[in-house]
Amino acid sequence: MLIDDAHKAVLARAMGERLAADRRRDGDAEDAIAHDVARSHARLIGAPVLILVCLTLEDADAYPDPARRQAEFLMAVQGTAMAAQNLMLAAHAEGLSACWLCAPLFCPDVAQAALGISSHWQSQGLIALGHAADSGRARPRRPVAAFVAHSADLAPRQPPAA
Repeated sequence: MLIDDAHKAVLARAMGERLAADRRRDGDAEDAIAHDVARSHARLIGAPVLILVCLTLEDADAYPDPARRQAEFLMAVQGTAMAAQNLMLAAHAEGLSACWLCAPLFCPDVAQAALGISSHWQSQGLIALGHAADSGRARPRRPVAAFVAHSADLAPRQPPAA
């Protein structure tokens, strides 16, 4: 869902109120809470384009058992995340910057109420999209071997009995 400026303000205010309430329950200092809320508000309001990424299970397969229902839900989450990543990669290819914000996962009811979206849609995240204010910090690339395992390096195992 593409969020217009008026709804950005409503969403930022509502999510900020929830963030502050959650942090107060955690016993955090008021100055830290105020700083976090202001930072969150600035990110949402300052994004030239703000996209709420949602999933729906309306067209999902229905299963009688909890294990397959959970698998169907996880497939929807994964598909939604892959679609969001593809959108972010396409933005990068066009010279834009994109930032994934997972805050709606912590307050999906707030996002839903603030934007008036159907209860069938579940907030998964926000994408802030635009031209970067600065180039950010340099991040050296790690070698692939640092985070990829190869099955040839593993000892063979017997499959579990059916």
